Amino acid sequence: MQPRPLDARALAALAANPGCGRRALLDGAGVDKNALATALGSPAAFGQSQFAIVRGNSFEAKVKGDGGAELLRLVHGHLDPAAEPPGAGARVPDLTAAGPEGRAARTALALREATATRDWTLLDHPMLALEVAGSPAYLEPDAVVVHPDGRWTVVEIKSFPMIDAAADAAKVGAAARQAAVYVLALERTAEKLAGAEVGHTVLLVCPKDFSNLPTAAPVDVRRERAVTRRQLERLTRVEELAAALPEGLTFDPERTAEELAEAVSAVDAAYAPECLAACELAFHCRERARAADEVTALGRSVRGELGALTTVEAALAAASGAGCAEDPTAAALHRAARLRAEALELAAARPRRHVPESPECPC
Repeated sequence: MQPRPLDARALAALAANPGCGRRALLDGAGVDKNALATALGSPAAFGQSQFAIVRGNSFEAKVKGDGGAELLRLVHGHLDPAAEPPGAGARVPDLTAAGPEGRAARTALALREATATRDWTLLDHPMLALEVAGSPAYLEPDAVVVHPDGRWTVVEIKSFPMIDAAADAAKVGAAARQAAVYVLALERTAEKLAGAEVGHTVLLVCPKDFSNLPTAAPVDVRRERAVTRRQLERLTRVEELAAALPEGLTFDPERTAEELAEAVSAVDAAYAPECLAACELAFHCRERARAADEVTALGRSVRGELGALTTVEAALAAASGAGCAEDPTAAALHRAARLRAEALELAAARPRRHVPESPECPC
């Protein structure tokens, strides 16, 4: 089976949960997690519907039509109004090449030429290379625009609408995290080229209101970039994760569900409810976390507050007073449970105030 390449969505999800060795290993090894989840009996309804994909492709083609004139106009108006407006002859270089390595090299050459000529240039679906935990990842943003001053801007084209100049905050956040990965990859290319500068403000292009007309908004991704960079640098190399596994371990979806469950359980996971929106194996991991009574199933904030209490049973025992008295977390839980019980007793003992019924209307 052909390994699945890492993409920006996967890297953004990895950066959001760097402690999950299971996802790091499976993504780094190119395992098809969707097929694996289906074989485990916990398929996830992941990805866009066919209708949404067709609509998104149609909108992107509209935005990039006529040599990218509309897209360049949006970039000029929102990010570089002081520059000379892009003319009808803006450059759109051909980025065709054999394989991802060849396309990445062709993209780097096009970026070098555009930076040297100082013309408005649109790179349609360029290929960027980024090393993650010792493994190469090839990323394909919707577009990269080179400004006349040599600045490079990432453009994200999404099919969700901007209504009254505002879009869904959760979707904008996901787009920003994805764009931050592209910015990091562009910075790796810019390091080898004098005079190049990567902008930390990306342009998000969406349909306006309920139409198919494009509108745009600048999104500052400096915070997302910093978090993503720090988290990706913390990822354990795939070779180190694989070295700790039993010899002969395989994640072949053709194996039985029992064999696959045993193989998957050999790799440590860090489940959190947020995984449901970002990982195909989330339902399987949630089921196992609940079966093991792990507090991670309640969320990262709860897990962080409970400290050494890693199971729900241990937390409930601490609340009842059976926990270690020297553990400050157990003592705080016991005190909170006692205060709650006292508050409930007071509420039950307080007499209820009688509210007279409204007199019936004489009419």
